[in-house]
Amino acid sequence: MKVRVHVSLKNGVLDPQGRAIHHAIEGLGFAGVKDVRAGRLFELEVDDSVTDAALEDMAGKLLANMVIENYRIERVAG
Repeated sequence: MKVRVHVSLKNGVLDPQGRAIHHAIEGLGFAGVKDVRAGRLFELEVDDSVTDAALEDMAGKLLANMVIENYRIERVAG
């Protein structure tokens, strides 16, 4: 089974990478983009026996810095 873990900065945490991307978007002439927040995506291939609790533990201890980041786990069918 495939699992995706989306990691993003918490609201209020400065995002210099997102700011640089936003500046580049404007520099290329694209209009209407109000803000950009950069994040990370992890794709894991796991056995069906891996529990939601184990995934939460893995994400909270390794994949995300819980002081400044949030994460969302998504199990992908197929």
